[in-house]
Amino acid sequence: MIKKSTLLAVFGLALTAMTGAGWAQSGNPVRIVDVAELSGSGATTGVNWKNGADLAVKEINAAGGILGRPVQLEHYDNQSNPSVSRGLMQKALDGKPDIILGPVSSGAVKSSQGIAQEAMVPEFIGAEAADLSEQGNPYLFRTSFGQQASMPKVARYLRDDLKAKKVAVIWINNEFGRGGRDAFVKSAKADGLEIAIDISSEVGQADFAADVSRIRGSGADTVFAYLIEDESARFLLEAKRQALTLPIIGETTLLGQKVIDLAGAAANGVRGHVGLTADAPVAAVAAFRQRFMDAYKYAPDHNCIKGYIAVQTVKAVAERIKTLDGEKFAKALHGMTITPQEAPGILLTTTWNDKGDIDRDSFLVEVNDGKQKVTKVLPRLGK
Repeated sequence: MIKKSTLLAVFGLALTAMTGAGWAQSGNPVRIVDVAELSGSGATTGVNWKNGADLAVKEINAAGGILGRPVQLEHYDNQSNPSVSRGLMQKALDGKPDIILGPVSSGAVKSSQGIAQEAMVPEFIGAEAADLSEQGNPYLFRTSFGQQASMPKVARYLRDDLKAKKVAVIWINNEFGRGGRDAFVKSAKADGLEIAIDISSEVGQADFAADVSRIRGSGADTVFAYLIEDESARFLLEAKRQALTLPIIGETTLLGQKVIDLAGAAANGVRGHVGLTADAPVAAVAAFRQRFMDAYKYAPDHNCIKGYIAVQTVKAVAERIKTLDGEKFAKALHGMTITPQEAPGILLTTTWNDKGDIDRDSFLVEVNDGKQKVTKVLPRLGK
């Protein structure tokens, strides 16, 4: 049950993003509802996702909307709480939206995706837990790689590029972290890597001194850190304080712009694999980065890009099939490839498979002087 205070927060945060030419368009609005982490432990992620989605709506409405209809985007704050998220998802669906965005955290998606599936409403998520797309939900679509796609790339990078032998693993103890840890350990062992130490941390953990000390004494030659943004920054700051000299490798949540901003010089030298980066050597991504900075006065991270691409995908699919009917939309998107030539807002050529997982280019990066530097482009599998 949703508390009265939560309901008030919902109404207060149901923000409508209809701007510019949107009001002049004909027809009923295209209704998109975003259920995301706008407060609580996941707020960094959720607010960036929201800002990316809002920018996409502003641009789409200025260009004539979707199928000639203005786009109306409402945001509901799930307070980074899976049980609250489930209640808000039901409330959102009671309003009969065309599309659902979010949640961004894996636990919240797990708690609520069945509700959107029953309503036959396409749902674009920012979460990356491997098992989310294994539930047989034909209405669930990712905006980024699932862990089952990204972790083999990370393990191979450690083995082939870094010549690692023994890896210290530190991960966050939630749905996201457990899924990533399991996928990484499976891939690492398959590639002949030894797990020197396996450390779980808690959501909101402020002190990583003991964890870093254990890593220092583990005999590891490399560290794989799989934490969410705020905790990633705290871990890096502690690693620098203790003069940890081992290579620190991660995935998108370790290498994102928000982590770089929070950790400062402690992020320099961190390396790994990212599915999305605003520093990608791609003209469309560079242009998006500039538009986002003009709008929000800070550099976008991968969550900003995911939110932006989610809304732009809705436009691309609807205008290709000429409908927003949920069942037809979901059926069409399975197996669909969208290119920037057809839909510039998609930024990178992307394919969705029969489970809603994506295939597109990804990147190996290293942080230098407060910025991600792309060291290698990994082509999509379908090339």
